[in-house]
Amino acid sequence: MTRARLEEPDDGPRSKRAAILTAAIEYFGEAGYEATKWSAIAGRVGIGQTALYHYFESKAHCLLTIMRLELQRSRDLFIEATKDTSDPTEALRAAVRAAFAVSDHEILQMRILQNNLALLAGTRTSKREETERQAARELVQLIERDWTRLLTQGMSQGAFPVRDAHTMALALLGLIVSVWRWYRPTGTIPLAEVCELIEGCCVRMVAE
Repeated sequence: MTRARLEEPDDGPRSKRAAILTAAIEYFGEAGYEATKWSAIAGRVGIGQTALYHYFESKAHCLLTIMRLELQRSRDLFIEATKDTSDPTEALRAAVRAAFAVSDHEILQMRILQNNLALLAGTRTSKREETERQAARELVQLIERDWTRLLTQGMSQGAFPVRDAHTMALALLGLIVSVWRWYRPTGTIPLAEVCELIEGCCVRMVAE
């Protein structure tokens, strides 16, 4: 499948696009997408609500863009973490650790993604929204393929018992991303401790 090309707005020095995305991530991540008013984001950025439509034609378009960007970021981290690792178990550990090497702002992005995945299921009537949705869906497929390939290689080398690699990949991803539904940086459990727990669980799931 060929990745959909996205016509990105001008991100020059006068562009408000990055500021809009930052404000939207803070609102969507903390208050939730449905509870966030489009006008509140404009107010946070310091522009009129009409000016938002120069960058995003709707609140849903902005949300889908955030989801697509987060999926791309996650995939890039996976590729970087595993590219120079020949040992399958260490590659798996590196992939899990990379998933948790995040800032508080990125935690909000991941929470937004997980809370709104259902939005990717249905076709959008808006061309720009649909372009972002298709790009996000393709990234989901690529991420699943990346993890499946990692497990398949480990099975072929005898490092992991032979199972259905794709199903196992989905199980691992489900465990990892579930964290962002409940984890809060202000909570009592440090993220490093959560990462260590999930890393151990993933290795045991695959190797035993």
